[in-house]
Amino acid sequence: MRTSFGSTFDVPAGYLNTPSIGVPPAPVAAEVADAVRRWAGGLDGPTSAEPAVDTAREAFGKLVGAPVSRVAIGASVSQLVANVAVGLRPGSRVLVARGDFTSLTFPFAARGCEVTEVELADVPTAAAGHDLVAVSVVQSADGRIVDLDALRAAGVPVLLDATQAVGWLPLDLAWADYVVAAGYKWLLSPRGSAWLACSPAGIERAEPVAANWWAGDDPWTSVYGLPLRLAPDARRLDISPVWLAQYGAAVALPYLASLDLAAVRDHNVALADSLLTSLGLPARGSAIVSLELTDEQAARLAAAGVRSASRAGRTRLGFHLYNTSEDVDLVLEALA
Repeated sequence: MRTSFGSTFDVPAGYLNTPSIGVPPAPVAAEVADAVRRWAGGLDGPTSAEPAVDTAREAFGKLVGAPVSRVAIGASVSQLVANVAVGLRPGSRVLVARGDFTSLTFPFAARGCEVTEVELADVPTAAAGHDLVAVSVVQSADGRIVDLDALRAAGVPVLLDATQAVGWLPLDLAWADYVVAAGYKWLLSPRGSAWLACSPAGIERAEPVAANWWAGDDPWTSVYGLPLRLAPDARRLDISPVWLAQYGAAVALPYLASLDLAAVRDHNVALADSLLTSLGLPARGSAIVSLELTDEQAARLAAAGVRSASRAGRTRLGFHLYNTSEDVDLVLEALA
């Protein structure tokens, strides 16, 4: 058990796989376990999770700089991005970063948009003339960070995937048309929770492709029958919440929103850069490290108890608030 940033984590030494799955604080795990117990005992009703949904929605807005009325809930990034993609005409020009996560890019290709890939560093300068730029704030494969200031100055509608950023980077993305993120990585929430923050214009352009009763102006009077009567704000893009995931998120997201995220960033980056410089590599200023290792080296890492992931032919490690210098030392000893 580790104690960090005011909470406890039942995380083993060497767990450096947060970019794949974040480890919840003990109160988050306890809340989900209690929700399972109530479910097993038939103690919850259809409205029991609604306060948790509201709490998590509001906390996500705080983390990215959006009011609660402009935040939609969903279950995955691609499901929420589909609302944006369908709001574009087939043939619309969409700019993406080469090699970005496909949950962000596939919905536009499936829509029939003209999707152009450029190198991450070239995204801001290539943005002009496109109907939308869709890019991850932090690249999943290697932790590179997009130049947000340059992208904002480009003056083109922007969709940001903050899945690998929100929870460790301080963010104020109120200027973006859309900000999407899944909860089960750096937000330390169960899989099945995701959110989409929209600008007012973004809400107007998006199409609720999976509209159901939960997206209704008043969900409990939208259960049966026509006509269509969707919420006027971002809730029109909602799908029915995954209850267990939302119970956990309602504890995890307010906890993260209460932290000094600049301090979290500094903690994470200091550990990541310490590993890089100890290996004779340049510091990169990201919580995600991507190493080119031989199969033998990767096997030694696993044998030492280091949890990592293989992404884009390299070994990916991620440092979050529950990691310590012990984890850095474990990697260095395994690779020595």
